Amino acid sequence: MHTTDSSPRQVCVLGAGIVGLATAWELAQAGMQVTVVDRAAPGQGTSGANGAQLSYAYVQPLADPSIWLQLPHLLLAKDSPLSLRLRLDPWQWAWGLRFLAACRASVSARTTARLLQLAAESRAAFDAFRAAAAVDCDFSATGKLVLYTSEAAFAAARRQLALQQAMGTRQSAVSASDCVAIEPALAHYAPRVAGAIHTPGECAVDCHALCLALAERLRQRGVQFVTGQAVERLQLRGGRIAGAQLADGRVLQADAFVLALGTGTPALLRPLGLGVAWQVPVYPLKGYSITAATLAQGDGAPRVSVTDAARKVVFARLGQRLRVAGMAELAGEDWSIAPARITALQATARDVFPQGGDYAQADAWAGLRPATPLGEPVIGRLSGAPGNLYLNTGHGALGLTLAFGSAQRMARLIGQRRPTSAAAPAACSA
Repeated sequence: MHTTDSSPRQVCVLGAGIVGLATAWELAQAGMQVTVVDRAAPGQGTSGANGAQLSYAYVQPLADPSIWLQLPHLLLAKDSPLSLRLRLDPWQWAWGLRFLAACRASVSARTTARLLQLAAESRAAFDAFRAAAAVDCDFSATGKLVLYTSEAAFAAARRQLALQQAMGTRQSAVSASDCVAIEPALAHYAPRVAGAIHTPGECAVDCHALCLALAERLRQRGVQFVTGQAVERLQLRGGRIAGAQLADGRVLQADAFVLALGTGTPALLRPLGLGVAWQVPVYPLKGYSITAATLAQGDGAPRVSVTDAARKVVFARLGQRLRVAGMAELAGEDWSIAPARITALQATARDVFPQGGDYAQADAWAGLRPATPLGEPVIGRLSGAPGNLYLNTGHGALGLTLAFGSAQRMARLIGQRRPTSAAAPAACSA
């Protein structure tokens, strides 16, 4: 049923990943009636087995000037962490051109500032959720090391560090020996490390377990779930979204609709006009992960989150498991698991943390990160789109990090709710 109140009371959230579920939580906290819709169960898509890192202070956009020098290797080398599979897809070509256009220092600096602001809001909102919901989900706050194996890459990282420090982040450049002092499990790999960026306040959490906990808390608050049904189209009436039509023919009605479907968002927007869809340049960046049980002695697995910058692989400790994730493939909506990519992750894990886990028996996974060319999510309403349609998508590799901050912004937009207090960097703009 619809209401005529100018402030929406019934909201339909399309998407049950971490972004959609966090949005539902914030809307329910604001007193709204919420329905969550997804073709799969909560947390089954890209939130299922992602990198697990909460990178609140290290948010360097993928679109960075350093990409230009790396591009030949990234595109041509067999062991490249980036793979481009060209398709007869104008959306892919347009995304690629906009991405390259964004690889400028000025653009990267502006994006970094905005991401740091959103990340600060997200940390405060997630802390508030954890306190209210009393969930664990293998959460840890042991910090992060980003490793660089060449002096040139480490020098570029220190320049980014200076930019982020000027915006209020607490980080430092450390030596290889410092890395071992911070994370003893790196002793084997330290001779190959030129230096690292240490962020002591970074965290990690099991995103899938978090999604399940969120869904349970939402059900307890009366939030309705419609799963196992894809949204086929949005129905328009009188310049507004009148309903979301499901695959089984049902139509869900609400006062407002939030699209948090990740890479599935553009397909629903295109029937509304290319001018609307063009404002949401989301394209899949396919990533992979393995999750290995730590070995009996447990000393070889890191406690601190670690990122190998050259290979773009992240390591996160989740209780008695080690999550190893990385790679980026521009290959469209392809959810298949490439054995060669899993083998590469296993090889990297054995190289960096040889006693870190039982990699041969690790669980393999692939997911599609919804990335924008700038690396910044699309949050809010769109020009020329129906006034009761809201977007919360395009978080890329930072979906877990930014989910609660973007959800809180969405709740403010829809219900004019006040933000959770966050000690955000003063230089950042919203």
